[in-house]
Amino acid sequence: MADTFKEPVEKAGFPAQMRRFLIAAAGLWASFLLLQTRAQTQDAGNGSVSTSIHVTSEALAAHPVGANWLSYNGDYTGRRFSSLEQITRKNVEQLRAQWVFHVSNSNSMEVTPVVLDGLMFITSANDAFALDAQTGRVIWHYSRPITEGLIDDASQHHNRGIGILGSHVYMETDNAHLLCLDARSGHLLWDVPYAEGNKNYGATSAPLIVKDKVLVGTSGGDDGVRGFIAAFDVETGKEVWRFWTIPGPGEFGSESWPGELYKRGGGTTWMPGTYDPELNTVYWCTSNPAPDFDGGPRPGDDLYTASVLALNPDTGKLKWYFQFTPHDLYDYDATETPVLVDANYGGQPRNLLVQANRNGFFYVLDRTNGKFLSAFPFVEKLNWARGIDAQGRPIRTGVQPTAEGTRTCPGFIGATNWYSPSYNPSTHLFYFLASENCDVFLLKPEEFSEGKTYYSTGARRSPGDHAQKSLLAFSLESDKPVWRYPQTGPGHSSGGVMTTASGLLFFGDDAQSVEAVDAQTGKPLWHFNTGQNIHASPMSYAVKAKQYVAIAAGSDVFSFGLP
Repeated sequence: MADTFKEPVEKAGFPAQMRRFLIAAAGLWASFLLLQTRAQTQDAGNGSVSTSIHVTSEALAAHPVGANWLSYNGDYTGRRFSSLEQITRKNVEQLRAQWVFHVSNSNSMEVTPVVLDGLMFITSANDAFALDAQTGRVIWHYSRPITEGLIDDASQHHNRGIGILGSHVYMETDNAHLLCLDARSGHLLWDVPYAEGNKNYGATSAPLIVKDKVLVGTSGGDDGVRGFIAAFDVETGKEVWRFWTIPGPGEFGSESWPGELYKRGGGTTWMPGTYDPELNTVYWCTSNPAPDFDGGPRPGDDLYTASVLALNPDTGKLKWYFQFTPHDLYDYDATETPVLVDANYGGQPRNLLVQANRNGFFYVLDRTNGKFLSAFPFVEKLNWARGIDAQGRPIRTGVQPTAEGTRTCPGFIGATNWYSPSYNPSTHLFYFLASENCDVFLLKPEEFSEGKTYYSTGARRSPGDHAQKSLLAFSLESDKPVWRYPQTGPGHSSGGVMTTASGLLFFGDDAQSVEAVDAQTGKPLWHFNTGQNIHASPMSYAVKAKQYVAIAAGSDVFSFGLP
C-alpha cells in the first residue's frame, strides 16, 4: 500500500516534509492491515499460521524437538534428532513434495529453516522470509542488498539461518552485521555492525540464542582476520562480551603470534555452537589458522585455532579448550558441529562431546572438563598423521605443503566438513557424511594484504585420486562403521543429516536428491531428485498434526509430507 500511495503523493506537489510524513503513514497503515488480515484469516479457521509469536528460553532448551524446530540444529544439543514419527519406514515411500519456495538471489542455499507454530523462517543472502509452513505462502519478506567488495566466502553471500527469541528474529549479514527483526512483520528493529577494522571479515552462520544473549561469529579465517565469538543483549543489541580466539600479546597462547600477526591469525567461528544448560556451557568450534598453508610465521600450536572452546555464556570466560589439529597446515577447520550426547561410555554414564572432524578423525571428549577420551580415523585416505596419542594430539607423519606440491589426505575439502551430522538416542548411533579424497598441497609464502585472501597458495587435484562420499553410522565405542552407504556423485555436495524417532535418516545425497534410509541398517527407502546440488541440512516439523521434512537445494526450499 505504501508504494501504491507514494506516486500520487509525490505528484500532488506537497512540500517534502509533508510527502515523507504521508508516505510513512501509509506504510504503517499497510502493516496494520497486513497483521489484521492474518488475524482474521486465523480466526476464520482458514490459515495455519499463528500471529501470536513468543519463543521462551525454556522452549529453546527443550529436547528433542517435535512440532517446532526453533534453531539451526533444532535444539541446543546439535543432535538433529526429531521426536516426530508419523513418517515411518513403512510409509516413507509415499512421501511427496507439498510445496517448493524459490529465491532469486542464490543458487546455493545453505539455510536450515526454523519453524514455530506453522510459521517458517528462512534466509537467502541478506534476505529473510517468513512463510506459511503448510503451503509455502510468503507472509513477509525482509530485503537488504548484498554487500559489494567482499572476498572469498563472504563474497558468496551464504547465510545459514536465523535465531529467534520472544517475538524477535536475529540474523547475520554477509558483512557481519547483526540484525534484529520483528518476527510478526519483518520490520528491522536494530542493526549492529560487529566486525570492524578489517575489510576481510564476513559472516555466514546462524546466531545462537542463549538466555538473554544472541551469540555470533565471523567468517574470513582464510583471509587474515582475528576470530572471535561475541554476545549481544537480545533487546538492545549492546555488546555484552567478546572472546578473541587468537590471543593478544601477553595472553596465554600468544607465543604463536609474534608481532602483529595475532590481528590476522584466523580461527574464525563461522558455524553456530551448541549449549548445555545444566553445565551452563557453550561449545563453539574454530577454523584454521592463517596463513593456511605456511606455518613459518606462526610457530607453536596456534591457539585457539582448529579447536573446540567451552565458554561461560554469561561472561564469555574460557572454561576449557581442546585443539584437534595443533599447528594446522592443511586448512582443517574444526567447525563441524560439536554434538552433545549423554550415554554410557567406558562402562559409566558420561556427558560427552562428539565430533567427526575435517582432519579425518572421530573424537569423543568429556564435555564437563574437556578430557580426551578417544579418537579413531573414519576414512582410509589419511596420510598427514598416523594416529592420535593418549593426550589427544596427532602423531604426525611429516606430510606438509611444499613449493613442489605434496599429496595430502584428506584433501582441501576435508574428510567431512560443516554439513550437519546427527545422533539418534534410540539407535545410539552417530551419523555423518564422509569423503575419501586427496589433493596436492602447495606452499608459497606471501604477505598479508587487506582485500585479498591469505592462504599462502593452496591445493590442486591429485592425479589419480577421485573424491568418494559415503554416509556412515558409528557407535561411540567402535572404530568401525556399523554400516556404510556409498554415494554415486562427484563428491562435491554439502548435504547434511537428520534422524527421527521412527527410525528414519534423511540427508542430502551426492546426486542432487533428498534421501531417506533405515537408520538401523542404512537401507535406502525413498529419494526425490531436486535437480540441484544440495548444500544444506534437512529438518522436520509438524503443522496440524501432519509431519513435514524440509531442505534447501540450490535456489529452492522443498517441503515433503505424506498424501
